[in-house]
Amino acid sequence: MMSASLLSEINAPADLRKLTREQLAQVSQELRQFLLDSVSQTGGHLSSNLGTVELTVALHSVFDTPEDRLVWDVGHQTYPHKILTGRRDRMSTLRQFNGIAGFPKRSESSYDTFGVGHSSTSISAALGMALAARQKGEQRQVVAIIGDGAMSAGQAFEALNNAGVANANLLVILNDNEMSISPPVGALYNYLTRLTSGKLYNAAKKGAEKVLGVSQSLLDFAKRAEEHVKGMINPGTLFEEFGFHYYGPIDGHDLDALIPTLQNLKQLPGPRFLHIVTRKGQGYKLAEEDPILYHGVSKFETAQGLDGAKAKGASALTYTQVFGDWLCDMAAADPKLVAITPAMREGSGMVAYAERYPERYYDVAIAEQHAVTLAAGMACEGLKPVVAIYSTFLQRGYDQLVHDVALQNLDVTFAVDRAGLVGADGPTHHGAFDLSYVLCIPNMVIATPANERECRELLTTCYEHPGPALVRYPRGTGTGAVPGADLHTLALGQGEIVRQGSRIAFLAFGSLLGSAQTLGEEFNATVANMRFAKPLDKTLLETVAKSHDWIVTFEENAVTGGAGSEVERALQTLNLHRPCLRIGLPDAFIEHGDTTNLYKSAGLDIESLRNRIQQFVEQTQN
Repeated sequence: MMSASLLSEINAPADLRKLTREQLAQVSQELRQFLLDSVSQTGGHLSSNLGTVELTVALHSVFDTPEDRLVWDVGHQTYPHKILTGRRDRMSTLRQFNGIAGFPKRSESSYDTFGVGHSSTSISAALGMALAARQKGEQRQVVAIIGDGAMSAGQAFEALNNAGVANANLLVILNDNEMSISPPVGALYNYLTRLTSGKLYNAAKKGAEKVLGVSQSLLDFAKRAEEHVKGMINPGTLFEEFGFHYYGPIDGHDLDALIPTLQNLKQLPGPRFLHIVTRKGQGYKLAEEDPILYHGVSKFETAQGLDGAKAKGASALTYTQVFGDWLCDMAAADPKLVAITPAMREGSGMVAYAERYPERYYDVAIAEQHAVTLAAGMACEGLKPVVAIYSTFLQRGYDQLVHDVALQNLDVTFAVDRAGLVGADGPTHHGAFDLSYVLCIPNMVIATPANERECRELLTTCYEHPGPALVRYPRGTGTGAVPGADLHTLALGQGEIVRQGSRIAFLAFGSLLGSAQTLGEEFNATVANMRFAKPLDKTLLETVAKSHDWIVTFEENAVTGGAGSEVERALQTLNLHRPCLRIGLPDAFIEHGDTTNLYKSAGLDIESLRNRIQQFVEQTQN
């Protein structure tokens, strides 16, 4: 019979270290239920967090956190970590404006040792901490927890390569949550791992090395024999080659396996690699059966679960769905089209395409650099690659965009989703910078659709353009404009006047056109839908500048170096000096929360825009 709640008494990890193994098991059970109840009320990442409950309990009960450093990869599996580190009572504010973040955040807690949100950074950061501790003469443990998906990125292997050579005091835990726990991963494996991580085994191993050291050839033979034997029963040979001592795999939901193994590994020096096997959605049947559907959820009833329609959160057509439909239609029309994604098939709306055209679909895993250069190589051979990627993730392939695609003027189309503010995922995922970092690249075409219909048309336009082109569109739904069924193109580099006014002109790039039109009525402004940030419609710009006293630019991108800056530069080139107000995201990282609050905090809500424009006109009147 379960005793009174233990979780409610856990205010810091130190409280866990006072409990027995049996009590820790009870905490794990209560933690999983609390997590499920909490996320069902706030929304957020569910499957991945359900899978790390026992691991989190074990880590905080064995290691002296925060003095010992835990570095989580990606961070969407750290809700149990937050709950156990003094934030249980704030979980109701998760991912909400002024609430706690959905990812580790250094300013939020001393237990969040490294801020994350993008994948494959944990080993690099943890290695840096381990080397810093050594240099400063500090004795502490550093643990990197990385999921198997994140292991597909090059940075993880770069860090492993460096860590082995540096002989750092570092433990890397591979949370393998895609593999089912097959029979070999059971009592025997748990026993062998505890045995091989223990002092007796390692002392015997060192002793054997000393004895065999009289003959280097004999020592080499013994080492190879050991590796081959280990390779027969586990996949650790690769990590041994990197210079790590490999242990596992073990059941990541078994505290009786996890805790003794971690206690043993804590006593060992140097680079160590522990392979654990967990299950996404563990303990909640619906999430276990469909971990992808329950990866990121909105509010739902735990007894009923959610279906695909509810998980989408809206019945209106999203920009992502517009892209997915367009991709299928364009593939049917052009057999040269190939589509590439860095492990974002569902998020980028490519499920239907992958099913219809599997031979022309390439998921390269979490490897954005490779995705861009792969597309470049395909374009060299006459194919027409479309790279579907989030704005925040294209940053990771920036050198390849410059050097491998644009420099060679290759015909690659980038469908850039999540451009602008994305809401609850916060600053690691806002698409705030793509205009700024792509505008400076020669040969690039950059399209900024204002609605769903125009998104489809500009995707077609950029695809037909024989060179590198990028279409940026926001998360979620737009104005509700219905896309056509054909593959219609628009004139490259040409915008349109959507409202004729006088004295003041509003030039909108993309998603803020609606706000510009609303305010255009109030200010009797001429409103232009610019459509392209590059090439800029200089004919339209010159016409507007010659007939208006003020110019205001609108963009959902960092105002620094964005489309507004290009407008000002073009005006100078045309020798047309007009007061220009550039409206966009401020020079700051925007926090997480619902987009209504985020727009207001960034000064992009209607009232803030109205006040800024009125003040601008008053200050610049002759």
